[in-house]
Amino acid sequence: MILQDTNILTERELKKLKDHQYSSSCSSLLDPLMQKYWNWFVTLVPLWVAPNLITIVGLAINISTSLVLVWYCPTATERAPWWTTFSCALGLFIYQTLDAIDGKQARRTKTSSPLGELFDHGCDSLSTVFVSVASACAVRLGLYPGWMLFQCLCASTLFYCAHWQTYVSGTLTFGTIDVTEGQIVVMLVMLTSSVESFFNLDIWTSSLYFFSLNQLSTLFGGLCGLYSMFKTDGTIDKIFTGGAGKNGATVAGTSVLSPASPLFLLVVPACVIAYKSDQNIYHSHPIMYVLLFGLIAAKITNRLVVAHMCKGEISHRDAAMVAPLLLIINQYFNTFLPETFLLYISMIWVTVDLIWYCSKVCLEICNYLDVSLFTIPYTLTQPTGNGANSQNGNPAQSGGPVTRGRKKHSRN
Repeated sequence: MILQDTNILTERELKKLKDHQYSSSCSSLLDPLMQKYWNWFVTLVPLWVAPNLITIVGLAINISTSLVLVWYCPTATERAPWWTTFSCALGLFIYQTLDAIDGKQARRTKTSSPLGELFDHGCDSLSTVFVSVASACAVRLGLYPGWMLFQCLCASTLFYCAHWQTYVSGTLTFGTIDVTEGQIVVMLVMLTSSVESFFNLDIWTSSLYFFSLNQLSTLFGGLCGLYSMFKTDGTIDKIFTGGAGKNGATVAGTSVLSPASPLFLLVVPACVIAYKSDQNIYHSHPIMYVLLFGLIAAKITNRLVVAHMCKGEISHRDAAMVAPLLLIINQYFNTFLPETFLLYISMIWVTVDLIWYCSKVCLEICNYLDVSLFTIPYTLTQPTGNGANSQNGNPAQSGGPVTRGRKKHSRN
């Protein structure tokens, strides 16, 4: 429960996490091309910069630019100023770059550990929420509320299922069209919206056969996501046939279907509450609504990542689920409380719960591994003689305790 004094992670789970070894496979189309840029960019980062600091700076930029766009598009139906969508594209590019080099920085500084992997996935879960909302604003998808809800829930569901498959098989798999490709598509969408606004065009709402262009882009993205899940050797196939545990169980020895209930308790209430509301809670506050359920999705995804790395069971109780439960109970009793009021209360509750959970888990891991979250050991030694360090101006890097581990996408 939120703000509890007891530890979230048990001694056994912390030991399992310490022994955790990252495993991934990647067949991305664009990753090999981007590697050259990422390998060059990481050399510009000083050796005293902690990998987790790189990650959190990228996330802060990504969220900030997204919130600026949301400020100008409070219902996702407004045409935003051109610079807001341009800054979103730039912010996502910066996040993608920093997200890709934090693991390289960890290997440069010899500060790899499971903490970095966990921190990285946690930041990715939040980025997924804000990028999906920002992209809906950029194409004015709020004109079609059902499509907007579908897009945001689809983004969170796909991210959750990727880690569900990892919890089952022990290996995080990236397909031919995956994170890198998706982020670049979103950047192109943002730039297109920027051009639309700057030249006062009407691109996204123009009709193409029976759909508008923003509907078609959402449909295309959704179909690509569904294909990656249900194709042969896709996410669903690996969940049911790729169990790394005994008799095809998960890495924790539990049923491969155990992570299904948190996702079910997220998606079904999100749809029911939106379309059973007498006060049109979703249609009146679409951004707040999708952010609420997006943050709940981020929370349950983080718990799934922790369960995978600690080889622990999935808990089917979560304090964040109090929010949709409260909204459903209120509707059941003929909306005796204003739904807008409950929506804001739920948003505060979920936000505080997510921040508390992530902070407490990170602190528990830091204490157990005896490391810092945003700093790494670094000693600047004065070069002597005419050695290579003196000639090149490269300070010596001292060894230190392990603090970081991010080998995402098998990037080397």
